[in-house]
Amino acid sequence: MYLGIDFGTSGVRAIAINNDQSIVAETRTSYEINNIQSWELALKAVISQIPIEVRQKLQAIAIDGTSSTVLICNSLGQAIYPTLLYNDTRGSEVLAELRAIAPVGNITISSTSSLVKLLWLVKNLDFNLNFKEQNYYFLHQADWLSYLLHGQLGISDYHNALKLGYDPQNLQYPDWLQGLEISLKTSLQISKLLPEVLIPGQAITKIQPATATKWEINPQCLICAGTTDSTASFIASGAKSVGEAVTSLGSTLVLKILSPKPITNSDYGIYSHRFGNLWLVGGASNSGGAVLKQFFTDAELASLSLDIVSNSDLLNDLQNNPKTNLNYYPLPQMGERFPINDPQMLPRITPRPASNHEFLYGLLDGIAKIEGDGYQLLQELGASAPTKILTTGGGANNSLWTVIRQKYLDTEIIKPQHNQAAYGSAILALRGVR
Repeated sequence: MYLGIDFGTSGVRAIAINNDQSIVAETRTSYEINNIQSWELALKAVISQIPIEVRQKLQAIAIDGTSSTVLICNSLGQAIYPTLLYNDTRGSEVLAELRAIAPVGNITISSTSSLVKLLWLVKNLDFNLNFKEQNYYFLHQADWLSYLLHGQLGISDYHNALKLGYDPQNLQYPDWLQGLEISLKTSLQISKLLPEVLIPGQAITKIQPATATKWEINPQCLICAGTTDSTASFIASGAKSVGEAVTSLGSTLVLKILSPKPITNSDYGIYSHRFGNLWLVGGASNSGGAVLKQFFTDAELASLSLDIVSNSDLLNDLQNNPKTNLNYYPLPQMGERFPINDPQMLPRITPRPASNHEFLYGLLDGIAKIEGDGYQLLQELGASAPTKILTTGGGANNSLWTVIRQKYLDTEIIKPQHNQAAYGSAILALRGVR
């Protein structure tokens, strides 16, 4: 049995699978993402709810967490400053220093990257970190949660560490990181705070004996290096070959595709995770489900979509009548980055027709066109062309959106059997043992 645990933005889920990759148990709970004590309680809750007969047969566990949610802790694993969440922008204060050192367009040059959060902490902590007295560790959410199980501080994975500056091509931290201490005018050795980086899914060590006893887990269970929540969702989809892509329509629209080479473009927020011998290239639009929910409830979305797809005359009219070609670019607010880089771009969702069916069709058509343009941009920048597109997120359940997308995507569209991040982390755990 293998257990994957997902700490996402909206809750915590655990999924246990067997050697056939079939789900044998699933649990979930809520948590306060900005409260590290709540993380620990949630971890205990989702594990303890797994049936004891499964816990006692666990061979490996892997955890994913939200990208760039970080903390700094002492040698006892205690946070010495409140957690900085994935969307915390205080790091903007040190972007100038980072730009002076980092290569142009590096993924870390962002107000929310892990590295700017680390630099902000170094610059603003109001006490002296004395490394002669004890060690300190800068960790991501998944790193610290895994530590609670295996007991070794200072270990991460190259998915979480990407936005910390780790170079996944050369599998090392780059030399330019050494210049940050001079730039920040600090004697603190930043390199001593950086975690060791492992391959996602790589076995670290066995679960701590006391933890195994307390939670009634197989004492031989291995704890594996984790990943980020979005990458775990991609793993769950089953995509593994060049050209296989995943479109996720949640609050935002996220595109990811496997390519033989990495693609990075800071103008469009495009970066690449190492994915075995391939590269997971991704970009995210601000468009998505959040726009739809400004105008329709979930029930209305489902009802209106069903009305359209079940009425061939209405669907044909919406698809072919020039009057219903509304040319929307649905955004929840000003600003877009991918596939158009324009922070001043305004939402284009007028005029609104009298018919809600027409209005919804126009919004979904606009989102579908953005998806098509997004994959086209990725190809222009050197990524592979999609051979098939798996769909996850709430949009995967909307049959109308699937129909509309075929107009812009000359590719097979599939809903994967699994799309939960916890399932992807369970697959990582299984790979760690094999």
